[in-house]
Amino acid sequence: MWFSGVVIVSVYGVIIVLGLIGNLTLIKTFCSAKSIRNVPNLFMSSLALGDVLLLVTCAPVDASRYLSEEWLFGRVGCKVIPFIQLTSVGVSVFTLTALSADRYKAIVKPLDIQTSSTTTSIVLRAALIWILSLVLAIPEAVFSDLHTFNVTSTNESFVTCAPYPNAGELHPKIHSMASFLIFYVIPLLVISVYYTFIARSLMRSASNLPVEGNLHARRQVESRKRLAKTVLVFVGIFAVCWLPCHVIYLYRSYHYSQVDTSLLHFVCSVVARILAFTNSCLNPFALYLLSDTFQKQFNQQLCCCCRMILRRSVQSPTHYNTRVTSVRSTHHSVGSLSMINGRRVYREDCV
Repeated sequence: MWFSGVVIVSVYGVIIVLGLIGNLTLIKTFCSAKSIRNVPNLFMSSLALGDVLLLVTCAPVDASRYLSEEWLFGRVGCKVIPFIQLTSVGVSVFTLTALSADRYKAIVKPLDIQTSSTTTSIVLRAALIWILSLVLAIPEAVFSDLHTFNVTSTNESFVTCAPYPNAGELHPKIHSMASFLIFYVIPLLVISVYYTFIARSLMRSASNLPVEGNLHARRQVESRKRLAKTVLVFVGIFAVCWLPCHVIYLYRSYHYSQVDTSLLHFVCSVVARILAFTNSCLNPFALYLLSDTFQKQFNQQLCCCCRMILRRSVQSPTHYNTRVTSVRSTHHSVGSLSMINGRRVYREDCV
């Protein structure tokens, strides 16, 4: 079991590292490159921020469960970690819904999007999504606590963090079903409706275009198709990655008084949790494969960061000597100034 725990934690580590590299580079790319700072990309930046929050806080805590049989983060951690996780899930699914609505407006009602595509309105909508997700996650923080569970087959007991105590069957069923509907079923149904109208509009536009000529209109339709396809891929990744986790959660809630210690349940739980966290690292790489423009900007930003790390490692002895010299001469500001200038020169190189 110890070996399997180390393997599982190693998988978590790979997910965290890849997810942080991809999402942070995505955010930096969209913030730095004005040419690709549009409505979908601003929403994707908000989506990436939610994924970073999940990977930094919840993923390491979830991984620690496979190395220790006890909950290591106390009662406060038991309330904060589930709250952050549900907030991140809400940000992901509601942002995908907003992206689908934006693609619907751009393709089906292109005249309406002109009045609602300002940067201020986009930031406001993204902020409202975060606020809604935070509010919906409050019950998770209120009810989550350290509870004692009994294993009937071995007559053992253990204390763990759970959203409700091991007493009563109605609360777990209501909680799991409400989470499944609010954070999975209803948003995906809304997205499906949007994409039904998008598909109809795109087919109608393609059939109405002349075979020859009108090159600008054809390029516009192709661009809309690519963006719609990108959002649809994001939605598909979310649906596939989070469905097993919801299914396992529903199963546990409807068999809450019985602790399933079988190997099959353990394997299914591990796969479901890893898939859920994998969703937080796949979006930047999916966008990288789907968008040539983003691919070029992403490569530029990533190479820029790599050059900065290499330059700092090469220049570190120089900085150390400068620092020693400044200490000996009681001129501390010289060493600090040289480091600041070095960073400033590199920023100018990257831009």
